[in-house]
Amino acid sequence: MIRVLLAEDMVMLRRALASLLELESDIEVVAETGNGDQVLTLALEHRPDVAVLDIDMPGIDGIEAAGLIHRKLPSCRTAILTTLGRPGNLRRALEAHASGFLLKDTEPARLAAAIREVAAGGRVVDPELALSALQAGESPLSARETEVLRLAAQGEEVPEIARALFLSAGTVRNYLTAAVTRLNARNRMDAVRIARDSGWL
Repeated sequence: MIRVLLAEDMVMLRRALASLLELESDIEVVAETGNGDQVLTLALEHRPDVAVLDIDMPGIDGIEAAGLIHRKLPSCRTAILTTLGRPGNLRRALEAHASGFLLKDTEPARLAAAIREVAAGGRVVDPELALSALQAGESPLSARETEVLRLAAQGEEVPEIARALFLSAGTVRNYLTAAVTRLNARNRMDAVRIARDSGWL
């Protein structure tokens, strides 16, 4: 029996997924949550074989939760199930050691098959999304531009970024301007969006 933890913040969808999975003779949903902050606690308590995680939840997102599970409970493999099928999310998920990445419009039989594959040690990634991630290419940003933009994405202002990286405020502004230019962005926040969607942050 494959033991599954299901994390999805939309209650109706979570219950529907649980019901569909319970129809499978070899899959048992042992825990459910709608909050990312509860994922690791439930995983440690119920010891599932596979955690199926939505990305966008209250608390930490599903990709962060996948990373925590990998570090704290490596016997539990993770699969991301999401509507947010951007190349950047796939890259983040793979970096967090997720073994599956599927879109929510996946057929129920495909989801069950993916859970079996992940539980058996395999990897399952939506093929169209994998192709998009490959086409996204390498980041045009330097390591320092990426670092500065990542802090800006977290809401840090120029003086705070300068202190964190031991740079002058003017140098930080120069890096931010360079990042905006390299990404053909309208402004700093647009640069953050482009970099995130492409998996460069």
